[in-house]
Amino acid sequence: MSALQQLRTMTTIVADTGNIAAIARLKPIDATTNPSLITKALLQPDNHAMLADMMNRHQGDVDAVIDALTIQIGCDILQLIEGRVSTEVDARLSYDTQATINKALDFMAAYDRAGIDSERVLIKMAATWQGIEAARYLETQNIHCNLTLLFGQHQAIACADAGVTLISPFVGRILDWQKRQQNRQNVPASDDMGVQSVKLIYQYYKQHGYKTQVMGASFRSAEQILALAGCDLLTIAPNLIDELAAMDIEVSRQLSPTMSTDMAIMNKVSLTHEQFSQAYQQDKVTQDLLPKGIDGFISARDELAQTLAAIR
Repeated sequence: MSALQQLRTMTTIVADTGNIAAIARLKPIDATTNPSLITKALLQPDNHAMLADMMNRHQGDVDAVIDALTIQIGCDILQLIEGRVSTEVDARLSYDTQATINKALDFMAAYDRAGIDSERVLIKMAATWQGIEAARYLETQNIHCNLTLLFGQHQAIACADAGVTLISPFVGRILDWQKRQQNRQNVPASDDMGVQSVKLIYQYYKQHGYKTQVMGASFRSAEQILALAGCDLLTIAPNLIDELAAMDIEVSRQLSPTMSTDMAIMNKVSLTHEQFSQAYQQDKVTQDLLPKGIDGFISARDELAQTLAAIR
């Protein structure tokens, strides 16, 4: 079996793309999107007529159009996969709990009107304290959440305590940060801060029986992915899925609930808002990458908005 086929026996493989053609070809169980991926997919020249039609139908309301396009892409993806799609809330709401809740409810209502089972949708938001608190409420309403832009252990702890369905630690962005800080071109998986962060989170969750699933994300190489074989889920860009499919090597399981319970027990922690904020202030990686990640998603949305405004 190829490396990809072996990996599928240990881990749920998720396609990290908004490209419908790529999803149709790869046939993943689940799919994740974010504003950058959706913008990249929608700004293809052959989508111009569809975007113009959508603008006319919503009378030039750019925000309404972007929300409608987000739901449309989610519905299109769900026609091609068996599992769930992650749909991301506007990143501009990342520090507003109530606005995040309201947008999530709007999205779920739109999916319901489209005939989509709520169990097939994950509402995705940044793992700020406000985002996590929004997810805490939404999960009580049986709306499942995927907390993204996760770089620190304090974020993971708070997400588990809030009972969120899924977290997405950003492995590759942590590695990028490590390379810049340490002035290194190459970092083996054994020393990769992104890989080690996911392993630590996974161990903590399994040792304490949390139902929150861990989905490694934002990978830079097949080596990073294989170093997390056995993680609950891994969301992978199409080019890396293709690379794994072409690899003829033996894949060894790196993570399992049994392995985690055999390791030294980590203390169970519950964080107050103040403790979460203190941990954030002490975490240089999250301090640097979380705001930049949110700004990047806002910029992607702005790019799409500018294109839509130009075709009115």
